[in-house]
Amino acid sequence: MSYLNSVTIVGFVGADLEQRQARNNGSKFTVLSVATQRSWKNAEDEWVSKVEWHRVAIFRPRLAEAVLTNIKKGAHVLVEGSLISSTYEQANGKGKKSKTAKMTSWSIRADVVRKLDRGEPEPQAPESGSDAAVLSSDTSEQAPF
Repeated sequence: MSYLNSVTIVGFVGADLEQRQARNNGSKFTVLSVATQRSWKNAEDEWVSKVEWHRVAIFRPRLAEAVLTNIKKGAHVLVEGSLISSTYEQANGKGKKSKTAKMTSWSIRADVVRKLDRGEPEPQAPESGSDAAVLSSDTSEQAPF
């Protein structure tokens, strides 16, 4: 039997991108935060919305570099990848039975990041290659929504 781990989100980059270095092999990767929003009508027939934040990690070297140079805070993006979990231990406060608590965090390992068009002029096409998956250039800084 085959199983599928695939995630696609469309949202806005909420902070400046970070380039980090892996502890185990020293390779560089890019991390960004993407905000998505959903809206619905509540029981009083009023619109309510909720923002979710997603941590996106890009490990493919050429894609990570392209995203770092072309995507800025406020950009409208489409991210495709897989959901990954990380488990770590965190110290509990004083008076707790256990000295540590096991915590799990979820992030998206991106395979594709595309900047969505917002009425900007058509950019130059990226160089062909398996890691080039960014479509547009810089936008002015603005709030995620």
